[in-house]
Amino acid sequence: MSELTITYKSKRTLDMLLDLAKYFEFTVVNRGKGMSSATQPYRGISLIEGDSSVDTSDLREVFTGRNMDARALRESEWQRRK
Repeated sequence: MSELTITYKSKRTLDMLLDLAKYFEFTVVNRGKGMSSATQPYRGISLIEGDSSVDTSDLREVFTGRNMDARALRESEWQRRK
């Protein structure tokens, strides 16, 4: 699906786009100025920032004793496949 970004100043322009959307079967996603880039939808998916205060100590027992190194895991498993 193709995506187009339109920047406008007038609310009338938005109203016109919403009317056109009904007839030409396209969707209008309103990314207001008040929204941060972290909460703006990207390809229909809302992205939110992670919470750095999350307690990950429960995961320690899952990885303990398995001889896993985070760097080695990232390098081996997170490779882009061409």
